[in-house]
Amino acid sequence: MVTCAVPRLVVAAPSSGSGKTTVATGLMAAFAARGLAVSPHKVGPDYIDPGYHALATGRAGRNLDAYLCGTELIAPLFAHGARGCDIAVVEGVMGLYDGAAGEGELASTAQVAKLLRAPVVLVVDASAQSRSVAALVHGFVSWDPEVRVGGVILNKVGSDRHEALLREALESVGVPVLGVLRRVDQVATPSRHLGLVPVAERRGAAVGAVAAMGAQVAGGCDLEALAALARSAGALACAGWEPGAALASSPPPPLPFPTPGAVPPDPPFGPERASSSSAGRAESAGSGGTAPVVAVAGGPAFTFSYAEHAELLAAAGAEVVVFDPLRDEALPEGTRGLVVGGGFPEVYGGELSANEVLRKALRQLAMSGAPVAAECAGLLYLCRELDGRPMCGVLDAGARMSERLTLGYRDAVAVSDSVLAAPGARMRGHEFHRTVVEPGAGAAPAWGVRGARPRVEGFVERGVHASYLHTHWASAPGVARRFVERCRTS
Repeated sequence: MVTCAVPRLVVAAPSSGSGKTTVATGLMAAFAARGLAVSPHKVGPDYIDPGYHALATGRAGRNLDAYLCGTELIAPLFAHGARGCDIAVVEGVMGLYDGAAGEGELASTAQVAKLLRAPVVLVVDASAQSRSVAALVHGFVSWDPEVRVGGVILNKVGSDRHEALLREALESVGVPVLGVLRRVDQVATPSRHLGLVPVAERRGAAVGAVAAMGAQVAGGCDLEALAALARSAGALACAGWEPGAALASSPPPPLPFPTPGAVPPDPPFGPERASSSSAGRAESAGSGGTAPVVAVAGGPAFTFSYAEHAELLAAAGAEVVVFDPLRDEALPEGTRGLVVGGGFPEVYGGELSANEVLRKALRQLAMSGAPVAAECAGLLYLCRELDGRPMCGVLDAGARMSERLTLGYRDAVAVSDSVLAAPGARMRGHEFHRTVVEPGAGAAPAWGVRGARPRVEGFVERGVHASYLHTHWASAPGVARRFVERCRTS
């Protein structure tokens, strides 16, 4: 039996804002500074924290999302990312027991900790309490006996006297204090409307911030005790996820591709279309011939991506080339397909608009029928305009910033045949934006979003699939194979 025995910790908290990111990133940096190969992970769909994790460890930050990927993939995806490492640190999401709304423990930090057989370190904001900390920690320790809280790190502690009161109170709970971080030592990390500012936008300052987090945690936490706790994690009876094997096991598609330039049919959206047997089906990638170049948007404006997407594209036979829409005036040579993920085009709208040469090249590629997959920020970039600034004009739609935050997991089914999915294919996604897209005419919808208020969402036109939904292709690897095959044939 194949097992994964990499020592590991899950860093959790009673609620958001307690200091998980500081402690998790600091632990990663502190262990790395000791010469350990550290595997960084993040629970949930967050794209920004993994950028700081990567800076701390020198390895790609990887997400573990039980809603997007399914519980059965959590341990294999972890083992894939942690292969060859000495220790792994998993940063939780929200409060320890918070998960997908209305879905019980699904996608919670607690569920992921159980799936990984990993001990939990609870980070507690102690700034406004003393003896009450014991009741708080006792409640989190006893709520689910299958979750093993192995220690507490007290954050924002005001003084030696405050620390003594907290330690005395926690003696009755029987959970060791593994670290104390003082209120005056907090590391500032700038935020804006969707969370922390990504590393790509402030790399110089981010390097300093991560180093400061590492020093703060090393100075205030018992790293030896934390490493020992990580070594107490139970072995996982699973093999690491492999993109090639995942592609090989994905079934063929139920329907053919649309011909380039044709408008695909728009089948009715309803529960009967959501057959799980069709999810993730794709064309065979084929063999032989030159690998088609798939250009992937990167740089400060497009920082939201999962490492597994590029790995799947490469395993499907593509040559993946990253380009920066802020600076590059041409698509990579030989581009046959384009992937534009999420990020902050609204922050860089002026610069994206000013790069008219690239916008025209991208529009020409899309109008030729070449495969284009765009998510959220990518959708905005393909629109006619964003807040009055000209964008690529691939889609007859206008986009603008909004005061309203749209946030949450989505259960979706493909309603149009596209370069990513055949009608009826089931996929789960996540929406997170403060923008509105006002569509024109011509495009078919991409997804039918299921739930209490069913709706259609996104655009399918020619070879373009554009949507607000962020998806994780590891859950449906055939998406990558289908996309690459269309790159070969378009």
